[in-house]
Amino acid sequence: MQTLIVIAIAGLAAQLVDGSLGMGYGLTSSTLLIFAGLSPAAASASVHLAEVGTTALSGIAHHRFGNVDWHAVRRIAIPGGIGAFLGATLLSSLSTESAKPLASTLLFTLGIYVLLRFLLGKARVQRKGRPGLRFLAPLGLIGGFVDATGGGGWGPVTTPTLLADGRLAPNRVIGTVSASEFIVALSASAGFFTALGGEAVRLEFVAALLAGGLIAAPIAAYLVRHLNPRLLGVIVGGFICFTNARVLLSAAGIKGDPFFYAYVVLVAAWSLAVASVVSSIRNERK
Repeated sequence: MQTLIVIAIAGLAAQLVDGSLGMGYGLTSSTLLIFAGLSPAAASASVHLAEVGTTALSGIAHHRFGNVDWHAVRRIAIPGGIGAFLGATLLSSLSTESAKPLASTLLFTLGIYVLLRFLLGKARVQRKGRPGLRFLAPLGLIGGFVDATGGGGWGPVTTPTLLADGRLAPNRVIGTVSASEFIVALSASAGFFTALGGEAVRLEFVAALLAGGLIAAPIAAYLVRHLNPRLLGVIVGGFICFTNARVLLSAAGIKGDPFFYAYVVLVAAWSLAVASVVSSIRNERK
């Protein structure tokens, strides 16, 4: 029961971050489930099944607050679904022994990317026009594939790219990514069920993640205009790196004092990044 409560709280926090940043739910939740002992395929399958519910509610909430560009959703969601189905099928074919370090490596890399993106990110001037199919289709295909194989990654791939493109306002980017993720989650779930069957999914974990995520989804859509995304991005990126470092260090045969010192360095770097962003935010307000 304690594990389920922790997972529900993590699902709430992950959806709050995801709905505010356009990323973080899948990465954070998959990291937690792998840490709890699930195989990468089972963790990703459980997370994506929970996301079918959370992304549907999140998309509706973002639409009500005017955060969704449906022109972009139509052009990125279908390629994203195709990529997610292919990624789920690939991950399901790997053995647990080979998949776990691979998944943790991908999650750790994405964690670093998220952290650096929000630590070093600068505001951009919005460009005129809308992103078209040539830009959105390959972005969706890659984002969906990474999302399924890494247990998350739709947001970290698509959100920064759309922000960098500059043709959608930040709140529209986050709302568009959140709304289109419903198709990605549904397609990934179909891929996992086709390859693994229903026995690989831990329904109690899915229910806990879903319960926390459903509470947070409408709150995040409302707060997206008010929370500081840089601080949240650095926090969630560091958390992803922190929890996946254990698997990577163990796979490399690092134990004892070197294992401890590696974590000390990681936590120190994470703390400095958070402090740097807090200081930057304070200076901007002066």
